[in-house]
Amino acid sequence: MSALRLLVASLALVAVARAAELVPLVTELPKPLIVGTPVPIKVDNLEAPRKGPRADFLVPAAAKNLALKATVSSSDSAPLLGDPELVTDGDKDAAEGCFVELAGGTQWIQIDLGQSADLSAIVVWRFHSQQRVYLGCVVQASDDPDFISGVTTIYNSDAQNISGRGAGKDPSYIETHEGRVLDAKGAKGRYVRLYSHGNTSNALNHYIEVEVWGVPRP
Repeated sequence: MSALRLLVASLALVAVARAAELVPLVTELPKPLIVGTPVPIKVDNLEAPRKGPRADFLVPAAAKNLALKATVSSSDSAPLLGDPELVTDGDKDAAEGCFVELAGGTQWIQIDLGQSADLSAIVVWRFHSQQRVYLGCVVQASDDPDFISGVTTIYNSDAQNISGRGAGKDPSYIETHEGRVLDAKGAKGRYVRLYSHGNTSNALNHYIEVEVWGVPRP
C-alpha cells in the first residue's frame, strides 16, 4: 500500500473512531423555581425522586441539539398561552411567557428536525415551578410527519393508553428544573412528537423546552 493510501485509510479509521466516541451530554439548566407548598402526588408506577446528582448520559461526540430553533407544530391550533416555537427557543425558564400551554385532553407537539437523524437523547422540560406529573406521556420519532408508518416509541408511561398510542410501562416522574433525559437508543427520524394528557395539578398540557440530541443522517 502506498504512503498516500495508508494515510487516507488511517484518517478514515480516525473519523470512524471519532464518530463512535461517547461523551457526556452537556446542557444548560435553568434555575430551580418551586412556587407553593408541595402536595402529595399519587400516580401508579411513579419513579422515586433521585438522591444526589444525575448520572452522566453519554452521546456520540458528533451529536448536537438538532431541535434548537427547529419548526414546531401542535395538535392545538390555538394554544391558551404562548406559541409552539417557544419549545425550541433555548429558554428553559418556567416563568410565564416561557412555555406553551395547550388545552386539556390528549395533545401533542411535533418538532421538525429538517432532516432525518440518528437520535441519541431527548431532553424534555415541562412546567417545573410546581411539583407535578404529566399523564399519558408518549414520545415517538418517525420520518413520516403524520406518524402513521415507521414510528419508533422512545418513551411511554401511558399505562392506560389514554393518549391512544399503545399502553406503556415506563415510569412516570415528577417534573424538575433538570428536565428529563430520555434514551433515544439510536432511533431514526426527522420528526419527534410528544404526547400528554393533562397533569396532576390541572387538565392542561405544557411544554417549556425540548432538546433532541443526534447526528444527521447522510
